[in-house]
Amino acid sequence: MKRMSSSAALIVGLAVAVGAFYLGRATQPTPLASGPSSAASQPGRTVLYWHDPMVPGQRFDKPGKSPFMDMQLVPVYADSAAASGVQVSAAVQQNLGIRYATVRRAAMSSSFDAVGAVQFDERRNVAVQTRVAGYVERLAVRAPMERVRKGQALATLFAPDWLGPQNELIALKRSGVSQELVAAARARLRALSVPDDLVRRSEEAGAAQARFTLVSPRDGVVAELGVREGVAVSPGMTLFRIAGLQTVWAVAEVPEAQAARLQRGQRVKATLQADASQTFEGELKEILPEVSSATRTLKARFEVDNRGGRLTPGMLLRMAVAGPQSERLVVASEAVIRTGKRAVVIVRNAQGGFEPRDVSLGADFGDDVEVVSGLNAGDQVVASGQFLIDSEARLRSVLGNMGAPASAAAASMTGTTGMVHDADGKVESATPDALTISHGPVATLKWPAMTMGFARPDPKAFADVRPGDTVHFRFKEGGPSGYELVEVRKMASGAGK
Repeated sequence: MKRMSSSAALIVGLAVAVGAFYLGRATQPTPLASGPSSAASQPGRTVLYWHDPMVPGQRFDKPGKSPFMDMQLVPVYADSAAASGVQVSAAVQQNLGIRYATVRRAAMSSSFDAVGAVQFDERRNVAVQTRVAGYVERLAVRAPMERVRKGQALATLFAPDWLGPQNELIALKRSGVSQELVAAARARLRALSVPDDLVRRSEEAGAAQARFTLVSPRDGVVAELGVREGVAVSPGMTLFRIAGLQTVWAVAEVPEAQAARLQRGQRVKATLQADASQTFEGELKEILPEVSSATRTLKARFEVDNRGGRLTPGMLLRMAVAGPQSERLVVASEAVIRTGKRAVVIVRNAQGGFEPRDVSLGADFGDDVEVVSGLNAGDQVVASGQFLIDSEARLRSVLGNMGAPASAAAASMTGTTGMVHDADGKVESATPDALTISHGPVATLKWPAMTMGFARPDPKAFADVRPGDTVHFRFKEGGPSGYELVEVRKMASGAGK
């Protein structure tokens, strides 16, 4: 009986020992997938340093656990650092709607638009005066701004002071004196401003003529009417002022900042404000040397062709002023991000990555803008989707708020190593390069629920997965989009994410 009790005790002791052994094995910490073995450098590749992808500014000279996040440090290799900029897969670029523009050299004209008011061309104004005292017997033009033609009668004047010299000429001719005396009498009449036509009529009629007609010396309008019918006139008095309309002035107020772009002789194409179908050609004739203190503008005077007589003073013209052409380095205006203190573009480099670059800008040409420095002809820049690339870069801590140098952005890129993470989700779209999945929270990364793209390790991987499938998937850091799928397994219909 005693022997049986000893045997039973021995059996119980062995059982306890075995149980303790296996219990100890079960309670030992299991190495993480991202432990030293997973974060070790890959054979044949040179490690520059280790870093935490979520805090890319800090660098470490050996592997280990990140002091910032609950994750292992990731190596950065020399060959990956050489490829500067953030790498975005073709599928992601298509989803972001990325468009490119090429920096180019083009012959550009520093033209600008202005609005001008039509005025009389005062160089074409002529004054109609009388050089003898007399009276206005009849007015042919009775109101200002009437249109007149060259040679048209304006008024009939009676000049009694011209009767005496004419009678002397007639008497000399009748007396048969020498021709020298007759010629001297004619010269005297000419000196008194007696019209030759009036002298001829006096000689033909044999009687002095005191009435003569004033005619318009050119086509135009009566800008000023200085007399009325029946009034007395004196020598030197301006009776009419005729303004020509063959050309007119368009006077535009140009901002002081654009004054340096004005040069005499610049051509202008003017369009009537009230009727865009009517266009006129003109030329810059004068830049008035006066700047308005209230509006900080100066006046530019353009001569506009008006042989058709369609323009009258007071009309408004929209003018496109063409500047001198010169070859300049330009880029699409939509590609430039202006922050207020600087201008930035996103450049696509030779490796296919994206990197920010500060540029200095010159003149604005509408859809294009001049690049003074920062770019070269042939560079490709992002014209649409810059801010989406910035968001993509921020998610992977690469671009650093579009202000980090290219070398720092390159240093923050990671290889295909790292911890494997599990999540459930629904496939939203599938391309040969990636799967876009709406997934739930990822505890190991402290991610909330979101929708994002995951790169395929191979275009043929997970070929049976279709949009709409509910899946359980595993992924790790790496791949073109930043995270690469390791395993994708369809879940039973109705299973939760």
